[in-house]
Amino acid sequence: MEPVAAQRTYGGVSAEQRQAQRRTALLDAALDILAEDGQAKLTVAGLCARAGLNERYYYENFERRESVLEALLDRIAEELAAAIMAALAGAPPDSRAQAHAAIEAGVAVLLDDPRKARAALIAGMATPELRARTARTVRAFARLVAAEGTGFYGGDVPQNLVDFRAIYLVGGLTQTLTTWLAGDLDLTRAALIDQITDVFVLLGDDLAGRYR
Repeated sequence: MEPVAAQRTYGGVSAEQRQAQRRTALLDAALDILAEDGQAKLTVAGLCARAGLNERYYYENFERRESVLEALLDRIAEELAAAIMAALAGAPPDSRAQAHAAIEAGVAVLLDDPRKARAALIAGMATPELRARTARTVRAFARLVAAEGTGFYGGDVPQNLVDFRAIYLVGGLTQTLTTWLAGDLDLTRAALIDQITDVFVLLGDDLAGRYR
């Protein structure tokens, strides 16, 4: 049986909802601090001050400082996946339209709110553990690309070849976006999306065509 305190509601908001709101406030504060001041300023005291919360509420949600970075990376990844899947569902059923819609939606998540791209780049490289987590996220998105590609193209393409091209595409996309954000690629946002789309379509159409 839950403790009475955990069951209390205030103003129609349950204890679980209040905790979720505090967690969201802390993640939003982490996003702001990383974007504006960098990782060095991401302290428990700084987070709680930015979120307007007592420090005890940090430890209600996170065990250590890296925990908030992990949760922030997960939140951005979930938003990316949701945006990509929604874009695919609404795009015309041809390879270029599908690829362009998915890439445009993913890029929009990161660039329409520049804090997210900066936070993902900083947090993803902050520690060996977070770098490993970022690598796992890349592999997860590669599995998504592989599954969507298999569903779209059909055929009897060997899974190891599908997996190879998917990880190549997602890894390349990640590095390309990092380079572009650093100002080292002289392309407009629209041109960047078009060029990435070209590569996805080229590798997808080529592989599917070999096994038809």
